[in-house]
Amino acid sequence: MTDQEFRLGLTQARRLQLYALGLLNRPPATATRPALLRALRQIQLLQIDTISVVARSPYLVLYSRLGAYPQDWLERALANGQIFETWAHEACFAPIDDLPWHRQRQRGRDGHWAMKHADRVCAKHPAELAALTEHIRAHGAVRSSDFPQPPRNSPGWWEWKPEKRWLEALFAKGELMISRREGFQRVYDLTSRVLARHRPGWDDAQLPGDDAAREWMIEQSVLALGVTVADWVADYYRLQKRVSDRELAALVDQRRLIRVQIADWDRPAYVHRQHAHALEQVIAGRLRATHTALLSPFDPLVWDRRRALELFDFHYKLECYTPAPKRQWGYFVLPLLDRGELIGRVDAKAHRADGVFELRDLHLEEHAPRAEHAFAAVAQTLRALSSWHQTPELVLGRIHCPHWEQGLTRALSG
Repeated sequence: MTDQEFRLGLTQARRLQLYALGLLNRPPATATRPALLRALRQIQLLQIDTISVVARSPYLVLYSRLGAYPQDWLERALANGQIFETWAHEACFAPIDDLPWHRQRQRGRDGHWAMKHADRVCAKHPAELAALTEHIRAHGAVRSSDFPQPPRNSPGWWEWKPEKRWLEALFAKGELMISRREGFQRVYDLTSRVLARHRPGWDDAQLPGDDAAREWMIEQSVLALGVTVADWVADYYRLQKRVSDRELAALVDQRRLIRVQIADWDRPAYVHRQHAHALEQVIAGRLRATHTALLSPFDPLVWDRRRALELFDFHYKLECYTPAPKRQWGYFVLPLLDRGELIGRVDAKAHRADGVFELRDLHLEEHAPRAEHAFAAVAQTLRALSSWHQTPELVLGRIHCPHWEQGLTRALSG
């Protein structure tokens, strides 16, 4: 591909981003463990969140790309040292090969809020953290639940037991790593022991410098996003300083990125050189969107709400932290992707004990298609997701569009 300027329509730009993030096409009929690792390599960061009204976010993000798979595959990949946990966009799983860049970020203290918080805890409780570290060195890996819970005045992370706060601070600083999870609960161990098992010969003295780490995260962000403008880049790894067109132009000059123009936008966009073939394909009209999925609120396609609005014209807000009377859409609303467009949002809840998957509310965007093929695709997606949850009974609540209420009901009963 030559370095001419490429122009993308908005639909083409959306497809290129969906392609890069693994959401353009339906997954194969059978999921495999290598496919899970490839999916994580593709998105680079798998955000962790503990809300389990549906599936916990990391499982749902992977399901949207793999289809039905055993959830314990993720925990096995962590225990086997194929992936690790880190603070990046937020708390995330990441491929183990990327560890040097994340370790350098921890040492560089780049301003991520988790690292700032860890610094405050360490400055205030040095003796306690030293004692906790020695306890782990002498007795082995620990969980927060191994320590007694003091009386609590109110629920919430701010009421964490002291040991939990100290463990999290040592983890953020890189002194501890998560060796495995038990029932999704973190198990903390000394970083030196975890690396001795999975990365023998590791030496922090060989880590890259701060500037190299920033450049790597910028380039990886462009790769993950498929196509991006400068204003979207810093959010992916939560870089402290915004990324400028000047920084990206330097990567264009080095032939690592390709500069493109999206529609009539008044700013350049960028595609990673590894996506050069996909760029040619989308321009030629040969990248088709075939996938329909319910997305996690923390899926990388939508975790940057501004990017979702600018590229997909989708205004999205997670309202689980909003008081119930002030919610517009619902407690845990899942964006609905249908063949290249974000067409709606579903407030869902899995009642596992009863085997029921409840769709409390379904809101459709004005541009959502009102056609039988769309109703059928969404119905199939809902059935498959409820089956994977082992909540096979699908219960429809309010569907805020008469055409979709009739069409989806018909599709589900057919």
